Amino acid sequence: MAKLVRSVFVRDPARHRDILLNAGEEPAPEYAALVTNPACWEDGKLPTPAKRSAEGQSTPDPPSDDDEGDKPAAKKAATRPARGRKSADEGDS
Repeated sequence: MAKLVRSVFVRDPARHRDILLNAGEEPAPEYAALVTNPACWEDGKLPTPAKRSAEGQSTPDPPSDDDEGDKPAAKKAATRPARGRKSADEGDS
């Protein structure tokens, strides 16, 4: 696991609290994934994400961009104009 060269705060998604990760530490994989600035890591490289945590639970994969177009709410919002746009086109106030 990679070590931090800078101290950083991250938000624990399970507890909704800020956690301080000190320089020189090797943070847990779930916290290491939250530090996305390469300047905070040794060698300036982000650590590779772990597929399994220490407890054997799988970590969630980030959502892909391919799923965005398949959502019904996105299709509905794309076909309907925003509120007030109709009256703005007519010139009424």
